[in-house]
Amino acid sequence: MRLVLDARARAWLRRFPRTNIYSLAEILLLALLAVQCARLVWLVVTPTGPLGDWRPATPGFAGSPSAMLRDFDPFFRLTGGDDKPGVVTSLQLTLFGTRVDEAMGGGSAIIAGPDNVQKSVAVGQEIMPGVKLKAVAFDHVTIDRGGASEELYLPQDSVDPTPPPAAGPPPPPGAPAPPTTVSGVSLNQLRAEIGFIPRVDGGRVSGLVVRPQGSGAAFRQVGLHEGDVVTAIGGRAVSGRSDFDQLAQQYPHGGDLPITVERGNSTVPIVITIASP
Repeated sequence: MRLVLDARARAWLRRFPRTNIYSLAEILLLALLAVQCARLVWLVVTPTGPLGDWRPATPGFAGSPSAMLRDFDPFFRLTGGDDKPGVVTSLQLTLFGTRVDEAMGGGSAIIAGPDNVQKSVAVGQEIMPGVKLKAVAFDHVTIDRGGASEELYLPQDSVDPTPPPAAGPPPPPGAPAPPTTVSGVSLNQLRAEIGFIPRVDGGRVSGLVVRPQGSGAAFRQVGLHEGDVVTAIGGRAVSGRSDFDQLAQQYPHGGDLPITVERGNSTVPIVITIASP
């Protein structure tokens, strides 16, 4: 069947442009360009509110600056899990010296056991059955005791915690003052009512400058003066604020805590009796 058009129909059809493959591609490109232009206009005129705040978050640090300084340890001492202070070993071991091998990441230490016989032990070797040397630092070592990490420190000048006698002749001139005993103070009171500021000499912490905070009752009760410098805790030279945080593990049931205080040009020994929790 053939469609026959008259002269008028043929003239009307001639008015439409002839479409080929090239003109069809032009139409598609124009349509795509129109869609992209519409998307660009939509991005420009659409407000940013529904998409969220475009401004960056304000930079900052978690915690207050004082808390950061209080927890800062300039010696990077080893700690237990969850950033808790390391546990001081209860074994009868004495550390006489350490050698840190920074190039190889190891080292060795001279340690004496209960028999007081000194021997050199390298990292990874056994100190005694079931106890291995795990790591070495300049002032302490870390041992592995049945899978648990414990610390052993170089011995420091000890302070005699024995209280003075009730009566007796006065000490001769120039003799050190006898220790003052203070009882009935809890560890929570010491942490809450005594502030500590590290004193740094030559890049190392040489003491903790104390000041009252909170009610200050415990500060006055233990006989401290503002500006005193605590140089030793439990017979061990202080290394930072973390020394007081370890007292909860060393005195879980209370006990006598000897500390050494620098007050001006004199040294004052104090024995604090930690109350049982």
